[in-house]
Amino acid sequence: MYVCENTLTLFSMKKLISFVLLATGLFFISCDKQEPISVVIERGLQIATQQAVLMAQELENQEGKLPKTIKPDGTLETSNYGWWCSGFFPGELWYLYENNPTPELKEYAELYTNRVEPAKNLTNTHDLGFMLFCSFGNGFRITQDSHYKDVLITGAHSLATRYNPTICAIKSWDSNKNVWQYPVIIDNMMNLELFTWASKETGNDMFREIADSHAMTTIENHFRPDFSSFHVVSYDTITGRAHIRQTHQGFSDESAWARGQAWGLYGYTMMARETGNNKYLEQARNIATFLMNHPNLPKDKIPYWDFNAPRIVFKDNGLSYIDTPRDASAAAIMASALIELSQLDKEEFGKQCLELAEQQIRSLSSPQYLAEPGTNQYFTLMHSTGHLPGNSEVDVPLSYADYYYVEALLRLKKLIR
Repeated sequence: MYVCENTLTLFSMKKLISFVLLATGLFFISCDKQEPISVVIERGLQIATQQAVLMAQELENQEGKLPKTIKPDGTLETSNYGWWCSGFFPGELWYLYENNPTPELKEYAELYTNRVEPAKNLTNTHDLGFMLFCSFGNGFRITQDSHYKDVLITGAHSLATRYNPTICAIKSWDSNKNVWQYPVIIDNMMNLELFTWASKETGNDMFREIADSHAMTTIENHFRPDFSSFHVVSYDTITGRAHIRQTHQGFSDESAWARGQAWGLYGYTMMARETGNNKYLEQARNIATFLMNHPNLPKDKIPYWDFNAPRIVFKDNGLSYIDTPRDASAAAIMASALIELSQLDKEEFGKQCLELAEQQIRSLSSPQYLAEPGTNQYFTLMHSTGHLPGNSEVDVPLSYADYYYVEALLRLKKLIR
């Protein structure tokens, strides 16, 4: 009952009305002829650009600040370079500059990327892929700035210090030591691209070997028979064997936490692209199949925060309202991964992946999720969920939702040109 009661306090009648409007709006959209996906993409990119520039202007004179989310009081919450989300806003700016190369966007992309640079020396976090590859990685890809390359290689060496050859995985967290000996979270798959890139750029096979080792260990221990994944697996530091499997940010240990499933899908799709290993491609296909066919995936294809979380139903005047938070960030990550997966699998399955991704892009680009310019504290998407069991970041915008939304838009735009 904890989650249900917690959620009830978080969602007011005002939120109930928004869910009614969502259902009504989707009904009328379904009755009309769909607008061309090219129009949907351009609308999304235009609004994302407007919002990102407004955000950049808002924080320009606040030294070291990077956008994170919205606080419970409705004000903007920021972080410094040390927060795991620090690289997403500069990475989004680089994507938007790539789409529309204006001097203003480049200036802001450089400014906010530089704010993340101190993270290159961190050895107390597994999130350097998020922090550095999304920011400096996109910056280097677009500009070929040699300094950006140096930062990335330094960061790869820093991240490599968290690898344990006995366990064959990168340690995620240093916390809760009375429970976890060596916790590894599914999110960690997202940091492996920094290693595959560094191996190619430096010729150092150590980075590629770490990425492969971690990915294989995760396949072996993180996934259930239906290809849903646990969030956290803790390993015994002496034997290297998994001793605890949990879903820390989900509804229950056995549930399918939506964003965790999206991390796994994206991570193995990326590893299939980077290595050409069919085992990774097959893992990505299996995760995608689980997600695409899940009976609890809503009609608009934007997942609830956990696929197994209870639907909280309210009744008023004979009508029933479902008031369970969605996670637009999970949808954006899924859409981006599915678009890429569709290009690695050109058969019927790939077409199904692309079709679902397009549905998600259409929903995220509708008024129910896409903010009006100048609102939403200058974030692009609404209705993401960070950590509901911890009563943190529930039904709010999140910087990584915007990043993966823009990435998905650009990936889809390249396919339809």
